[in-house]
Amino acid sequence: MTGSEESPSFRLAYVPGVTPAKWVKVWNERLPDVPLTLVQAPVAEAHELLRSQEADAGLVRLPVDRTFFSAIPLYTETTVVIVPKDHLITAVEEVSLDDLADEVLLHPLDDVFDWDRPPGEPAFERPATTADAIELVAANIGLLVVPQSLARLHHRRDLTYRPVVDGPQSSVALSWPEEATTDLVEEFIGIVRGRTVNSTRGRGAARTEAGQQRKGQDPAGARQKKPGSAKSAGGKSAGAKSAGRTVRGRSGTGSGKPAKRGKPRRK
Repeated sequence: MTGSEESPSFRLAYVPGVTPAKWVKVWNERLPDVPLTLVQAPVAEAHELLRSQEADAGLVRLPVDRTFFSAIPLYTETTVVIVPKDHLITAVEEVSLDDLADEVLLHPLDDVFDWDRPPGEPAFERPATTADAIELVAANIGLLVVPQSLARLHHRRDLTYRPVVDGPQSSVALSWPEEATTDLVEEFIGIVRGRTVNSTRGRGAARTEAGQQRKGQDPAGARQKKPGSAKSAGGKSAGAKSAGRTVRGRSGTGSGKPAKRGKPRRK
């Protein structure tokens, strides 16, 4: 390495509610010489960080611009409504959007759901942030529908939440600029996918996997066994099926032999 070359590093952006700690721990174990820097960013700014190359990859909320970004969906969150602890909703285990029709529902400007506005009665004005909306819930101004991770992030003793069974959902994905699939990005893809340290999957596999996600395909489906791979030499598979029918046709004991009936004992 020359004096003008910089040591490798990896910058990972993440949005509120996402907890990257478990993946960072694996990274530090596998690549102790490559520091990983976490960059927390509001939802509205995370994509711009990736576009401007201020982060190498990001744990973001879908959707993303698929003409520019690659994305691998990781999980979909449970949607909840945050309410004061003395609210009537706390008497039930879950609610529907219809149950919220008569409630004032807050709609912060940084809302992560893809809807024009939540159902129910609109608040007088939109709070600037989810944190501001939480304060209004605590003041009994209204209720707030959010992903469960945000309810946990903004936990307060005087508030609680209940799942919304038919509410909108928010999915978290690993995303990065498609033209910037570096070796370090590929390393992090392997970590979030649970690949072992000795995995031989390369950059091409990572791109293929991201492409399948864009097309709505299941990458695991591409790794299914080839047709006919279960057949053995000499056409024995047909014989195995026949034997299977014979065994099932008997009064099966699991050994293929008829079950023996015991003689009744004389009294």
